[in-house]
Amino acid sequence: MSADGDALLSDLGNIVSITRDRVASLQEAADLIRRHANYRWVGLYKVDHTAGVVTNVVWSGPGPPEYPSFSLVKGLTGAAVAERQVVNVGEVSADSRYLTAFGTTRSEIIVPVFDRERRSVIGTIDVESEEPNAFGREVQALLKACSEAIRPLWE
Repeated sequence: MSADGDALLSDLGNIVSITRDRVASLQEAADLIRRHANYRWVGLYKVDHTAGVVTNVVWSGPGPPEYPSFSLVKGLTGAAVAERQVVNVGEVSADSRYLTAFGTTRSEIIVPVFDRERRSVIGTIDVESEEPNAFGREVQALLKACSEAIRPLWE
């Protein structure tokens, strides 16, 4: 991991360790992830398996998500939850699962946030870019580490 990646994870750890409002902490985390690589948009979602919905908790970027709440079986997020793994799409227009949030999005990555025992996906990190193929292996690995660092904010 790069020094910048290590710094991001350290900063996220500090956010988690400071006791305060959970939503404010999640907002700070989303803003930090977005600024780290100048991503256009970052959203943090909670997964409610009982209700069968995914709901946006916070977002950082030019506007709110087009779908603040949606069925757990829809979109790239639904695929990430069902498959229990990262979904990284380099050209969203070529993927029928993509729920259009912004007309200019070219690539999107959804990173699951697991519960402590890694039995269930309790949230997701959603990052969107106007650039095609914006999220390489290093970025994917860093975002997975971010999901582990901020997991306590979902519990």
